[in-house]
Amino acid sequence: MDQIIIRGGAELHGEIPIAGAKNACLALMPATLLSDEPLTLTNAPRLSDIRTMSALLQSLGAEVSSLQRGKVLALSSHDLTSHTAEYDIVRKMRASILVLGPLLARSGHAVVSLPGGCAIGARPVDLHLKALEAMGAVLDLREGYVHASAPRGLIGAVVNFPFVSVGATENALMAATLAKGTTVLKNAAREPEIVDLAECLRQMGAAIEGEGTDTITIEGVDRLGGATHNVVADRIELGTYMLAPAITGGSVTCLGGRLDLVTAFAEKLDAAGISVEQTAAGVKVARRNGRVRAVDVVTEPFPGFPTDLQAQMMALLATAEGVSVLEERIFENRFMHAPELIRMGAQIDVQGGTATVTGVPRLKGAPVMATDLRASVSLILAGLAAEGETLVNRVYHLDRGYEKVEQKLGGCGAHIERVANQ
Repeated sequence: MDQIIIRGGAELHGEIPIAGAKNACLALMPATLLSDEPLTLTNAPRLSDIRTMSALLQSLGAEVSSLQRGKVLALSSHDLTSHTAEYDIVRKMRASILVLGPLLARSGHAVVSLPGGCAIGARPVDLHLKALEAMGAVLDLREGYVHASAPRGLIGAVVNFPFVSVGATENALMAATLAKGTTVLKNAAREPEIVDLAECLRQMGAAIEGEGTDTITIEGVDRLGGATHNVVADRIELGTYMLAPAITGGSVTCLGGRLDLVTAFAEKLDAAGISVEQTAAGVKVARRNGRVRAVDVVTEPFPGFPTDLQAQMMALLATAEGVSVLEERIFENRFMHAPELIRMGAQIDVQGGTATVTGVPRLKGAPVMATDLRASVSLILAGLAAEGETLVNRVYHLDRGYEKVEQKLGGCGAHIERVANQ
């Protein structure tokens, strides 16, 4: 199993290209199931999660080709051979549930494993199921699988989500494109990934209005065609690399980055004393003189501060001057990185969904263990700023969401390398 070694203390200077959004691409890929015509996705990220979704689609009979070294995905579902998404693939990634809506809408039936050993409860999929039920689907949960049918097709309906869910919005949005009549999604997610999916579906012939607001209206059509769509830039990768010069010092331009994707996050960086500027090339970030200032953070659905940048922000605030309070309102148990940062000398007190971070002048390198995707990159950021050597274990999490981390950071002067664990 690979490890990443970081020798901290180097300022970063240069440019880092921002890849296409993982979370957008994972929703766009199942859209191929809605049509028998080709769907081509450009600016695709080259990540293990994308390979997992490719394998899932291929298990259903879809054709998936990776072109231009993985940056272009050519998909075709003209001849589906299965309507069952098996546990052995689905368990690897929660986004696998996104094949449910498209399969059901196109063919009237689907059997999909509950993802990742998920119970209907924590990080639930029940909102996905209730939305489809509102559109006339008949659902039966047995032996860890969702058995869904709509023999007469899905019917347009008003779906009022009790709380914002990106995945449920995406599943309902795709399903509604082929439903009979009008579907209205209320309290819908507003994330850029939702907007990106709606734009792609519209290119395929869907009739959609209101994406980017909390009410999306879809007028069902008889069939969808093919399209070529450019995947939106990854706002979480963007935010992560914006934090790199913030925590080390220096100046980095995130090529292809857009500030409108990370407005709330950028405002917190500015308050902490970080210069953030939109340029023609992307987003330029530099730390102003002196230590970073403490700021308070509350994670919220878009356009609020993203939960997927909370761990990385904690690494920065561990070195800030003063006391910061981070409140996690999206996911429970998402401070698992805190004990690892504490191993590096951070002063963090976690009480339920709130973490109080008292900044220290300098972190110390140490062996640490990644517990999840965002935690892994937060430890890398901490290692960039720490004295001495940091050894990050279990970096397979990292490969699910970040491509070529060592090359991107190393190209700006970071002392970072990946090694095979003996």
